[in-house]
Amino acid sequence: MKGFLMKRLLFIIPVIIILSGVFLIKVYADNSNAIKKGAVMQDKKVLVAYYSYSGNTKSIAQKIQNQTGGDIFEIKTVKEYPKNYNEVVEQAKKEKASDFKPELQSKVDNLKDYDVVFIGTPVWWYTMAPALKTFISENDLSGKTIVPFCTHGGGGESSTYTDIAKLAPNSKTVKGFSVYENGSASTDKDIQNWIKSLNL
Repeated sequence: MKGFLMKRLLFIIPVIIILSGVFLIKVYADNSNAIKKGAVMQDKKVLVAYYSYSGNTKSIAQKIQNQTGGDIFEIKTVKEYPKNYNEVVEQAKKEKASDFKPELQSKVDNLKDYDVVFIGTPVWWYTMAPALKTFISENDLSGKTIVPFCTHGGGGESSTYTDIAKLAPNSKTVKGFSVYENGSASTDKDIQNWIKSLNL
């Protein structure tokens, strides 16, 4: 009888171990998928919204999305900017002077669902691109935490972050992240450290 019980135990114990392992793997996988799909950062729903002309800001936005698990939204103008760089520079200068806000192709339908909104832009004439002005002006960001980020050609963020805060006075604008062009080999780590420092 004892021999029979020992054989049963020797059979049952490995089965229990295997099933426990499968369960833990499933839980881990479910949590990983939740991070990717659920846009969760410490129980907060995150949106990464950005405007990108050359692709630099898009690259940084995607890195932020990968690290936060947030949803991502590209801000696009109805009328595209010229491909020629010098033409864009001149157009952007005029648009800044006139406080021009270009029409956008689409909106974020469920913006009210987000707690934290990362907002990205290239720096044009020492501030945000006009498309970002439109985005902030057309959306109610009251009560949300705004996390700005930008790409630049060497001049830094200049007044970009203070201008964003002025456009969204009923939101909390926190420390931004600035990077030259599309970053370097250390950019992923820099973004990770920046996000951790925000304590969101």
